[in-house]
Amino acid sequence: MKLNMKLNYLIVLLCSWVIFSCEPSTSAVKKVSDIPELITRSEKIQQGKEWDFVQNFYSDQKEALNKDPKDHNARLQLAELFIKEARVTGEHGHYYPAALKLLNKILESGTTDSNILFQTNVTKAGVQLSLHEFKDALATAQNALKLNGTSAQIYGVLVDCYVELGDYDKAVAAADKMISIKPDIRSYSRIAYLREIYGDVDGSIKALSLAIKSGYPGYEETAWAMQTLGELYTRYGKKDLAEKVYNEILQTREDYPFAIAAIGDLRFQEGDIDNATKKIQEAMDIIPEVGYYLQMAHIYKLQEKDEELKAIVKEIFAMLEDDVQAGHNMNLEYADMYLHLLDDPEKALEYAQKELEKRPKNIDVNRLLSNIYIAMGDKDMSSNHLAKAKVTGSKHPELKEIESQI
Repeated sequence: MKLNMKLNYLIVLLCSWVIFSCEPSTSAVKKVSDIPELITRSEKIQQGKEWDFVQNFYSDQKEALNKDPKDHNARLQLAELFIKEARVTGEHGHYYPAALKLLNKILESGTTDSNILFQTNVTKAGVQLSLHEFKDALATAQNALKLNGTSAQIYGVLVDCYVELGDYDKAVAAADKMISIKPDIRSYSRIAYLREIYGDVDGSIKALSLAIKSGYPGYEETAWAMQTLGELYTRYGKKDLAEKVYNEILQTREDYPFAIAAIGDLRFQEGDIDNATKKIQEAMDIIPEVGYYLQMAHIYKLQEKDEELKAIVKEIFAMLEDDVQAGHNMNLEYADMYLHLLDDPEKALEYAQKELEKRPKNIDVNRLLSNIYIAMGDKDMSSNHLAKAKVTGSKHPELKEIESQI
């Protein structure tokens, strides 16, 4: 299940923290005591030298802060590392609050270094986007823009904010500015996303292809762009091409869980439940991503395995609540689960309306509400939200499905 495109990117243990443990000065220990820990990746996603680099990088920044607690650059580098690890490991509940803690400490320090303040605000806005707090992210991004209006990075964050808030014309303007400054994997990926929103699926595929070509093979951000292309192919009925892309990802990142789960979803759509189960379980064993648990729950529901379904639904609720406690807005995830898994459109409506209050112009929110009202038998309200979901000319397959039922 993919309800929001999330857009953060990559970057490792010599035994420097062993040195800390041998340090006789209690003040030195105290200096590093408030630095959040780096969670050891599961063996399947260590990616060899990449994990070595992550551990060494973490240790270097921690040592720098041990020497100088006012080293804002080291604290910023740690926050950026945590954001990337959140996506790689699925440990959102640990890494996003950890990153915010580090970033807020910089902002509260009283520093006047404009470069540090700019990068800290940009990075904080990225975390707020990942937590689905889009208005807060926009406010933070606008603070960054005041400090530096020539960076491609800030315009990328603004694209994401405007897309999620439904200000699509502003998103296009920001994307045009971004790509004029730096045509790279990040800017091409955003152009692709906007083209799909405006119904240009072929153009979206071309932009994603450019994004992938501009990335480095094997890097996580390149794999993410390829994953997005595979999902685009899947959504618009090109499943053979989608599977080809997923398998290409796995050639360079052998245990990339998103590609494995996506192949499992293809098997599920084909009715090959045994192989779907194997693939999704494989992804679940790599990282604790709630989407994989939802995929498995749908399999149990189809198989009428009531006890297994009850058990995994309990796990899903616990995972969602953990995210909420970590500051993650999960309204759409709850709404989608109640609608499509638990067959409770009234409860789904409660969560979807909460999200509508936050971003009434977003086409994804309105498409979900249109689906909910269809399930409730309210065709007038479904038509109302369908019109809002179609305002950009999107060709999302669900729109035609809804139209056929109204």
